[in-house]
Amino acid sequence: MKEIKAFIHRNRITDVIHALKAAGFRNLSIVDVKGMLNALDNKEQNYSVELGSAVITEMKLELVCEAARVDDVVQLIQQHARTGQPDAGWIYVTDIGQSIRIDG
Repeated sequence: MKEIKAFIHRNRITDVIHALKAAGFRNLSIVDVKGMLNALDNKEQNYSVELGSAVITEMKLELVCEAARVDDVVQLIQQHARTGQPDAGWIYVTDIGQSIRIDG
């Protein structure tokens, strides 16, 4: 099993989610996070007093999948998270040592 985390621009998350769901990926988590991706425009950027730096609200997408499906997930995210900028986000893939289902 692999865990995939992607940090992408907020305005791209809907297309990414729809593409992943259409490909059969259902267990997704999406979280608003403060990040340092290059802002697409001035409206997207804020100044964080806590961090003492300019930040944007990014979306962190998390999902777990079989190792054989990682390339599919990465390709879908790359395709649908594009913004036209060279640095539109990041995708991280890590190994899952163990997964345990919580029964009702």
